Amino acid sequence: MSIGMRKFTGMLQRLLVLYVFVQVVAGFFVELPYPYWVGWIPILAVPAIGFARRRAVGREIVAEPPAPVEVDPPVTGRWSALNSPADKVPSHGTHGLGQTYAIDITAEPEEGPRRPAPVWFWPVARRGQAYPAFGAPLLAVADATVVHAEDGQRDHLSRSSLAGVLYFWLIEGIGRTLGGARRIVGNHVVLDLGGGVYAVYAHVQRGSLAVRAGDEVAAGQLLARCGNSGNSTEPHLHFQLMDGPDLDTARGLPFRWRGVGVPGGGETFAVGEEVTPVP
Repeated sequence: MSIGMRKFTGMLQRLLVLYVFVQVVAGFFVELPYPYWVGWIPILAVPAIGFARRRAVGREIVAEPPAPVEVDPPVTGRWSALNSPADKVPSHGTHGLGQTYAIDITAEPEEGPRRPAPVWFWPVARRGQAYPAFGAPLLAVADATVVHAEDGQRDHLSRSSLAGVLYFWLIEGIGRTLGGARRIVGNHVVLDLGGGVYAVYAHVQRGSLAVRAGDEVAAGQLLARCGNSGNSTEPHLHFQLMDGPDLDTARGLPFRWRGVGVPGGGETFAVGEEVTPVP
């Protein structure tokens, strides 16, 4: 699938969702010129388009599987992996926004407050400061040029209860989809690593940027801090490599972190210290 077609189909999906949302709201104030259920038909095209995009990108990956790009880990300390390409590809269930080989990681320190576990009912949500990942430094994985950096979006409360998760999927998710890529990844940094490889750090903490677009950075240099902005249920880092700087058109690339590899979901790893499994 060409870059132009990927951009067009992504925009079409958002327009279809927006159309359904608008006609639902309009239905409260005026009589629609067609049966109410007819207005929901376009929403069926959204997963259909997504399925077609996924198959097209999947065929490209099978035909020309990209080689993993080895880079340094983007964090230090003790962390665990959540969604990981070591378990399935695409790791987040979609090739969209270059996420084919993306990984989510969250801090799991041996000392200090533990990461709060999800609950059924109470508390409905928690502040970001309750999670050890919140505010953790995010580091450049290689010598690079900063292509994009923003940190103006707020860090919201966690979606760590049943009510929070339902809100996340049924209400917030739709709104962020309509808002486009930047509302999904939240505050983020994009690095040009050279050779057609770009790194993305998503869900960055508001006001934490240490770099700006155009800056040259060295491997290990502080870029920003981990937050909970964008489409995120709790403070964590979403990291991925892509073949272009535009989230709407780029394809994901596989990675390997030096000394760590690609941790699987639930696997604990550490950078700069010994690893002790999570109890």
